[in-house]
Amino acid sequence: MSEIEYHMPEGFLISTAEAAVKKPGRKDIAIIYSTVCAVASGVFTTNLVKAAPVLLDIERIKGGKGRAIVANSGNANACTGMRGLKDAVKMSLAASIELDCPETEVFIASTGVIGTPLPIDRMFSKIIEAARTMGNSTLLDAARAIMTTDSFPKIASAQINISGKAVTIAAIAKGAGMICPNMATMLCFVLTDASITKDALDEALISANDYSFNRITVDGDMSTNDTVIVLANGLAGNAPIRSGNRNSGIVFRKALAEVLMRLAEMIVKDGEGASKAMKVLVKGAKSEHDASILARAIASSLLVKTAVYGCDANWGRVIAAAGHAGVDFDPNTVDIFFGSAMVVKNGLTTNNDAEAALQLKADTVVITVNFKMGRASAQVLSCDLTEEYIKINAEYRT
Repeated sequence: MSEIEYHMPEGFLISTAEAAVKKPGRKDIAIIYSTVCAVASGVFTTNLVKAAPVLLDIERIKGGKGRAIVANSGNANACTGMRGLKDAVKMSLAASIELDCPETEVFIASTGVIGTPLPIDRMFSKIIEAARTMGNSTLLDAARAIMTTDSFPKIASAQINISGKAVTIAAIAKGAGMICPNMATMLCFVLTDASITKDALDEALISANDYSFNRITVDGDMSTNDTVIVLANGLAGNAPIRSGNRNSGIVFRKALAEVLMRLAEMIVKDGEGASKAMKVLVKGAKSEHDASILARAIASSLLVKTAVYGCDANWGRVIAAAGHAGVDFDPNTVDIFFGSAMVVKNGLTTNNDAEAALQLKADTVVITVNFKMGRASAQVLSCDLTEEYIKINAEYRT
């Protein structure tokens, strides 16, 4: 067992390789392979500018089947024109030949610098080498291989019982910067041995994604490469989960959501340059939609994030951020808490800043805002903003 414990679903093999995509000295290619054809589902960036792997995967996911995922770090293969598309196809071709599976069932994911062509010849040979030695690595090795500015690998798993069979869900993710709550915010690969239909898997992923990766923000920038792919190979032998199944469907959706939420929390804690995590909880909104917009506006505010970093209980930044979110509310009814310390009651200060400043020293700062306009609530995860964020991104290409 690795130093990070997790459960691995049946029928998946992992391989990694070093192709010196950006620089030598680390594994930067990962292949995830299902020994049998799996049901595939995915969600992708909504950025108008989409990387070549995303464009390729959006078309292939329509087939609903998958056997492998080939991912690289160090280069995003974004804004690379027709060459980028051809290079993404070459990556899938190398894997499909060695794994003896249809090329349309191979998904590609890339992360790293935008605008630079891939060193495809070097990568092609390394993908073939990795495919020939499937099973030489662990899922944790793959999590490390897809890291860019991440400071630690992100992996989570869960085991559930469906129709008397043990079902496992395991997932890895990468992400620390260019994180914005508008699908999908990073790379994430989910593996499960559950037997589930395409419609049911799509529904489960969309729901789980909405309450996890769609509710985090580090810097408000959306990547060109955001990808979440799920492969479900059915080797657990459970009765197939179908759309509309209340019992098994709910159990699976809940477990998937929990796994993705744990990864989302890791991404926020690993925010580039962050010193602490931040949780914004909005209560008393007229609708969940309004609550989500308000929470995102507060969690994305650079002024709020820097105040949290400085342990400055500047609640004025919180209410100001809410005020420009585009949601109607009465400022004279708002209550604001930093941790357990109430700093605003009915729109006016409680003069409780000293206690609030102590709450801001926590590893995870919770900001609660009650608008008293209804019963809806929403939560968005974020982090503080430090000088280190500027340093990391100023030197990203060097």
